[in-house]
Amino acid sequence: MAVEHSSESDRVASAEPHHTHGDAGHTHPDWSTYKWVALILTVITVVEVWIFYTPFAETRLFIPSLLTMSAAKFAIVVMFYMHLKYDAKLFRALFTGPLLIGVIVIISLLFLFGQLNFFLE
Repeated sequence: MAVEHSSESDRVASAEPHHTHGDAGHTHPDWSTYKWVALILTVITVVEVWIFYTPFAETRLFIPSLLTMSAAKFAIVVMFYMHLKYDAKLFRALFTGPLLIGVIVIISLLFLFGQLNFFLE
């Protein structure tokens, strides 16, 4: 009866998990990327709160500027923290397509019911 002796490298190689679910090429950001994303989100939030307490809050551009900054923060969170930036393009299309349709419908309804007339004046 022959006894097989396997080397340490053979046992380690066989114990490693095999990636069979198509994970190749899928990279995630490192700590420094998350640090910069958090810093950018903090700066945008500080600007949003700051302009609320300035005379700029009484102008016509106050609400559109807040909505723009909110949309930018939403996009950053979706791209980095939900990893949509690093996923397949199909997932991006499945997320952004209905989102754009929803935004267009809401803006159209606001115009239709006279809530955005200040843009037309």
